[in-house]
Amino acid sequence: MHTPYNRATEDVGNIVEFGHVNVRVANQQQAIIFYGMGLGLTRDPYQRTGISNAWMNVGSCQFHLPVGKTEVLRGVVGLVLPELDSLVQRLQAVAPLLQGTQFRFERRGDVVDTVCPWGNRIRVHAPDPARFGPLRLGMPYVEVDCAPGTVAGIARFYTEVLAAPATLGSDADGNFARIPIGLAESLVFRETTRSLPPYDGHHVQISVADFSGVHRRLLARGLVTEESDQSQYRFQDIIDLDNGRVLATLEHEVRSMRHPMYARRLVNRNLDNGPDSFVGGYEEAAWRLPPTAAN
Repeated sequence: MHTPYNRATEDVGNIVEFGHVNVRVANQQQAIIFYGMGLGLTRDPYQRTGISNAWMNVGSCQFHLPVGKTEVLRGVVGLVLPELDSLVQRLQAVAPLLQGTQFRFERRGDVVDTVCPWGNRIRVHAPDPARFGPLRLGMPYVEVDCAPGTVAGIARFYTEVLAAPATLGSDADGNFARIPIGLAESLVFRETTRSLPPYDGHHVQISVADFSGVHRRLLARGLVTEESDQSQYRFQDIIDLDNGRVLATLEHEVRSMRHPMYARRLVNRNLDNGPDSFVGGYEEAAWRLPPTAAN
């Protein structure tokens, strides 16, 4: 007799990749100090190596940090990093370099809450197979604040328009909608009673399998805001499908699986392999736990 497998646990929704979070920064040097020296992320060695933008790798995802008028995500970006003690030491070391900014951090057990120099909230977790599976280095979720009473409509929007099997939930922090992305990431919309600041233009990038179907459904509702090129378009309003009311605003840069950068391999440096203890062949960090550790 065969084991009764739960086949649904192997399903992947239509959103097959979470690519990046894009927020503008006022000062690239401070951005590199925080994201590179403090968090320990790796600057993409192949793209945007000038002084007007920086792409910072974290596992298979990125932060994009173009220089301009500051943008702040209305929510929190969740990261998994391999070792939190070293993270705290790095953040302590960069603190004098970021005086006069909004930078701060606090450790709470297996979580370090940080704030970038311009107010973006980043919550760093230790690897946790029970919650994040085999992820050792990455961006498992982006959590977006939204108004009370909106998550059911948001979940329906993603389910019907983007063909992403969104789910609803509630915990100690309130009601939320979770949209699964790829194998290890998710986009979470969480209701809050806090006043939401005006949307300032920050965006996220996703890749979808049914590229034309999503485009057709967005276009029918007048939601496409940019026809970027053959492999990309954008939208930003998430609406109530019954009456068109805007429930949340977050620009999505939508790419196809034929986009030249889809599933591009990203370089992640091994912070433990420094000049004082360098070992050739171990320059890159593993972003998955070994099978025995993840099981």
